[in-house]
Amino acid sequence: RVKQAILISSDKAVRPTSVMGASKRVSELIFQGFGKNHNNKIIFSMVRFGNVLGSSGSVIPLFKKQIQEGGPITITHEGIYRYFMTLEEASQLVIQSSAMSKGNEVFLLDMGNQVNIKQIAIQLIKLHGLTLKNSKNNYGDIEIKVIGLRPGEKLYEELLIDNKSSPTEHPLIYSANEKFLPLDYLLERINDLKTNFETQDDKKVLQILKEIVPEWDENERHY
Repeated sequence: RVKQAILISSDKAVRPTSVMGASKRVSELIFQGFGKNHNNKIIFSMVRFGNVLGSSGSVIPLFKKQIQEGGPITITHEGIYRYFMTLEEASQLVIQSSAMSKGNEVFLLDMGNQVNIKQIAIQLIKLHGLTLKNSKNNYGDIEIKVIGLRPGEKLYEELLIDNKSSPTEHPLIYSANEKFLPLDYLLERINDLKTNFETQDDKKVLQILKEIVPEWDENERHY
C-alpha cells in the first residue's frame, strides 16, 4: 500500500570510480526500473546529494576536530573540489521533490559552483581565530597536510550522467534526463550478483557490477 518512495542518492553515482559509487548507481537503476514497471501506481523518484555540511560524512566536523587537537588538517589533494549543501537544503530537496514527483525522476539541487576543499580548511582555521602554518609562516598555528588521493577518489564530482536536465516548478531544483535498464534484465543481473556474492566470487561480482554500470571504471583513481 505504499504510494510513494524516494531514494537518497549521491553525486558519486555519476560515472563512479569506486564500488560505493557503483552500488549507488545500481540503487538508482532499481528505482528507475520499478518506477517504469509500476506505471506510476507507486511513485518512485530519486534525489542526488552533494556533500551535506554538518552531516556525519562531511569534512567540516573532521576539520574542526583536527583544529581543536592542534592540527594538522589532512586533505587528500590540494586540487579537490566538491559540491556542498546545508542540512536545511538537503531536507527541503527531499520534501519539495516528493511533492513534485510524478514518477521516475532524478532530482538535483542547484548548488552553484564546486568549492575547493583546501580553501574550506583555510577558512575554518581563520574562523577559529588561528593562522595557517606553512613555508611562508613557520610560526602559524595549524598546518594543512596533503596525504594523497584514496583509491577511486575524484578531484571533481558530477551531478549528471548524460549532461541533460530539465527545470521544475522550483527554481533551484532540476530533473535529470537519463537512460535506465529494463527491470526484468536488471533483476536477473542482481540475482547473479547475490549468487556470486554468497559464493565470495569477487571477480565475478565486479564483472557483473560493470555490466550493470558500464560507465564505472574501477581502475580510474581520479581525474
